Amino acid sequence: MGREALVHAEVGTHETGEVKALLEAQELILRGEIRRRFPRSMVGDLSVDGPVLRFSCKGESIALHLGPEAAQAWAKAIATPPPSLRAKLGLDKGAKALLIGIPDDPALSEALDGALVDSREVAAMAIARIDTHSDLINALETCASLPLWTIYPKGKAVPFGDSAIRSALRAAGWRDSKTCAVSERLTATRYNRV
Repeated sequence: MGREALVHAEVGTHETGEVKALLEAQELILRGEIRRRFPRSMVGDLSVDGPVLRFSCKGESIALHLGPEAAQAWAKAIATPPPSLRAKLGLDKGAKALLIGIPDDPALSEALDGALVDSREVAAMAIARIDTHSDLINALETCASLPLWTIYPKGKAVPFGDSAIRSALRAAGWRDSKTCAVSERLTATRYNRV
């Protein structure tokens, strides 16, 4: 997603101002003279009026003066549902994965439902749930040279997270190629052997 623009905004009948508009996977955020968050799932009455993107959310009418081309692009992006976790992981078109560890998150379990195999010979990728350095070592020994999705807790206070995993895998000859959120508590990074 990741669209952003500096624009003039109108919210309701009394608020106008210059804002940075950010279109994220789950919400549209206004920062600046007007501060609001609009969940994409609650956006309605989406339309483009020349250079202006118009929509309603939570009983308010919103107008963003983006310009004609950007207004059309933003309207299309808002109207297009974000990809599912299953699609982000590359499992939406029948690809199968070897699971290493326990899928202890409802979103991850749902994304993996029906997409797992027990043999690395028929798997298109490995998906490893990682909390410790030992989990990472086990994942590397199990996946061999399959593309590897590492699933691990988010946050700076995590004892073994993004930075430690990236450093260890790069030192072992792997490179990260894609990331995505799994849930509020987990994130994922895909690695390929170089």
